[in-house]
Amino acid sequence: MNKKVIAIDGPAGAGKSTVSKMVAAKLGYVYIDTGAMYRAVACKVLREHKNVTDENIISIAKDIEVDLTYEDGLTKVFVDGDEVTNEIRMPLVSHVVPKVAKVGFVREKLTELQRKMASRGGVIMDGRDIATHVLPNADVKIYLTASIEERARRRCDELKAKGYETDFDSIAKEIAFRDKQDMERDLAPLIKADDATLIDSSDMTIDEVVEKILKMCTD
Repeated sequence: MNKKVIAIDGPAGAGKSTVSKMVAAKLGYVYIDTGAMYRAVACKVLREHKNVTDENIISIAKDIEVDLTYEDGLTKVFVDGDEVTNEIRMPLVSHVVPKVAKVGFVREKLTELQRKMASRGGVIMDGRDIATHVLPNADVKIYLTASIEERARRRCDELKAKGYETDFDSIAKEIAFRDKQDMERDLAPLIKADDATLIDSSDMTIDEVVEKILKMCTD
């Protein structure tokens, strides 16, 4: 079986990351965690600079090499050949990531690296603009969504499981606001690619979504 490139887009809370990881594990593909890539840049910035400025971020991003590999059931992250899988999850890195992510040059650089990784095949990537912008030539394109009410319910259940109090109406409003932001942003807004398959998971289990995608990849 030829190893395909799979692109999954969709709104926040649709289950993209969970589904992508499960599909990647079943196919033996690399799950390209775009968030981890931004963390990798932040990690190197912190290693080499005391001051996290746009200038220092750009200087790091110009020559950085970020790579993701799938080994022993886990996705490992490398910066310039050095594994940073655990380091990028440190609190200080988390604090710096938003500053890195807002720099346009970093986005352009990481898009270039993501395309380079995808060129090998056998990858799955999720986000807001993967099928429309990052990987417009992906073999399998999916737009995964669910109703605002269902996404809010899932988020409430997730928070309750962690011991937090929840307010359904507030969470639903937050999700609707996030959708509006993502769909109306100037740079690579959230839209369904014309040739993407729509999967509405409102009345589906995660396993059912995964099986549907697996069938699309093997047909």
